[in-house]
Amino acid sequence: MNYSQFLNMIPEATLMAILVIVFIADFASSRKSERKWFNPLVCILMLAQVLINVFPQDPVSAFGGMYVTTSAVNVMKTILAAGTLIVLIQSRKWLSRPDTSFKEGEFYMLVVSTLLGMNVMMSAGHFLMFFLGLEMASVPMACLVALDKYRHNSAEAAAKFILTATFSSGIMLYGISFIYGGVGTLYFDDVATVLAQKQNLTMNVMGMVFFMSGLGFKISLVPFHFWTADTYQGAPTTVTGYLSVISKGAAAFTLMAILMKVFAPLTPYWTYVMYVLVVLSITIANLFAIRQKELKRFMAFSSISQAGYIMLAVIGDNALGVAALSYYVLVYVVANLAVFTVIGVVEENNNGITKMDAYNGFYSTNPKLSLLMTFALFSLGGIPPFAGMFSKFFVFMAALEEGSVLTHIVVFVALINTVISLYYYLLIVKAMYIKTSENPLPTFKSDCNTKLALTICTAGVLLCGVCSFFYDWIWAAL
Repeated sequence: MNYSQFLNMIPEATLMAILVIVFIADFASSRKSERKWFNPLVCILMLAQVLINVFPQDPVSAFGGMYVTTSAVNVMKTILAAGTLIVLIQSRKWLSRPDTSFKEGEFYMLVVSTLLGMNVMMSAGHFLMFFLGLEMASVPMACLVALDKYRHNSAEAAAKFILTATFSSGIMLYGISFIYGGVGTLYFDDVATVLAQKQNLTMNVMGMVFFMSGLGFKISLVPFHFWTADTYQGAPTTVTGYLSVISKGAAAFTLMAILMKVFAPLTPYWTYVMYVLVVLSITIANLFAIRQKELKRFMAFSSISQAGYIMLAVIGDNALGVAALSYYVLVYVVANLAVFTVIGVVEENNNGITKMDAYNGFYSTNPKLSLLMTFALFSLGGIPPFAGMFSKFFVFMAALEEGSVLTHIVVFVALINTVISLYYYLLIVKAMYIKTSENPLPTFKSDCNTKLALTICTAGVLLCGVCSFFYDWIWAAL
């Protein structure tokens, strides 16, 4: 075995190095009561990971083609690493609590392990390598959801997550077995070559549908979304933010890459499946979001709807779709994490309450937090000039490149649903600025890490909407 092949896996190798350093640091300082240096150390290491991978790389492969990466894949890895850095920054306040401080090292190692699994999943050139990366991401994520194990909601959320993850993995493996039975190989390139010959079409289409169903659970597309609201509500808010953007972005990009690369000969079949998933996800999630009174459940249905918009880019089946999906994930990361950072601040200072009614009159006591949350919500809703408007525009354009009448209908339905989403996002804005409360939330003084995380997210929401650099960086990698 040629171990120099690991040099072709720079993102994964650096994450492994971070994992080892964090483990040694945690083990060596476990008896110390205060470790103020621990969070800055992990954040600096993750920042180095982002900077190392920010520059496009030539396509490379390792281990006989089981690991394959391109510049586009490295761009997505960089986006997800940057999002993970924001999560690590904002987590310091939560991890400094007496009931969580002793689990600080565990949290960092689980987060890095999850990101490592996502990277392997996105760079897979073989279905077994893909499945290995998927489980490397899913198992630590279940541990993160259950990190507050003495809270009933956290334990319940973890149980629902691991059960649905196991079920979806079983469905996916069943689909992979169909594919192997139909083509006799699990290498992506070889599968695409055999599928182009249109042999064993029924078995291969069935395998593809089961495979898409399994990843549909990970992305929380309707009708595979039932775990989402309970898991988001019960998990620690920092973990919920991580699960809503990083995990979803990795799974969405992987699904797009496999559909466009492996199942390209079956495009007429999976396109119709995507039509149904997109329309159901956007419409049903929007209607259920209107009814929510608990903010984390509200954001769960918002994330289901956003997943539907992300999948619009897949329908286009072109380079513009890849760029649109990557840009959408970038914008979604900064906007959604800004919202969850504010939710986390309120939760920490309001006895763990995350009801929407608690935000009545929030602007009168916390005008800065209200303004930043408004920016993020406007971006999620697609209101110009915020970045969310441009991300939705790009996914609409990518979908319309497909050119069929059905695609135009699906995009029209998505446009109608954008109006509905504006309504329920404005419900929070209305609560903060217009509604009054006899006992409004007190004025909060945020710590430095929270301010830094909100600054990064707000800058992303504003700059991504007016600077073409970010989209040009993504496009240049294609």
